[in-house]
Amino acid sequence: MTRIVDLSVPLRAGIASDPPGLLPEIDYYSHAETAQEVVSYFPGATVDDLPDGEGWAIERLRVTTHNGTHLDAPYHFASTMDGGARAVTIDEVPLEWCLQPAVKLDFRHLPDGYVATAADVEAELARIGHDLRPLEIVVVNTAAGARYGQDDYVSAGCGMGREATLYLLERGVRLTGTDAWSWDAPFVHTAQRYARERDPSVIWEGHRAGRDIGYCHLEKLHGLEDLPADGFSIACFPVKIHAASAGWTRAVAIFHE
Repeated sequence: MTRIVDLSVPLRAGIASDPPGLLPEIDYYSHAETAQEVVSYFPGATVDDLPDGEGWAIERLRVTTHNGTHLDAPYHFASTMDGGARAVTIDEVPLEWCLQPAVKLDFRHLPDGYVATAADVEAELARIGHDLRPLEIVVVNTAAGARYGQDDYVSAGCGMGREATLYLLERGVRLTGTDAWSWDAPFVHTAQRYARERDPSVIWEGHRAGRDIGYCHLEKLHGLEDLPADGFSIACFPVKIHAASAGWTRAVAIFHE
């Protein structure tokens, strides 16, 4: 028996899912509102010819490829990957990366803005008794997962630093994920750190690890707290948008029971 668990959030307007200026907008059109549009394709027809006078339900969206649960391509992080090769776009991501056995790191105890290290990853893998294998998908359960849609969502949760990300990539991981807005620590916290240290390497450091080793990651996952540490697979095939930096995905966990 196969059990499938949805790990995606709905693409929804009117909630605090992204920073100001990046929020999605959705216009909904009802069957009644589109009836005249439908009959316009059929000369001589009237709305009365339609069952119950109904057209079609349709929506128009103004979104970025990073709204909702989505998969980032290496091209999002930089123009190059693997030490200088052209970074692949979302339509070029190897599909075998997107369906693999998975492991969950539980970092809900780490404070908002904390930058997880390689030692944190190693300790969590030891705690759950898991040895990483190449191409496994690694998802990180942060404190942000429970805050989705709340005013503090974008600033909630820990992030994955450069060394933590490289720890995974050097062991063959090529797809990671988080239930936070970003794989990196929330920008508001990184900005405070940069103001103190004036070290530009702290800006988007987890993402930028892809310049060394190309990889993808999922953002805005949901329900990770309901997953075990391992024993499941994740499927997260992205929408195939030509030459894009990301694609929306209906990410799911798959259990074979």
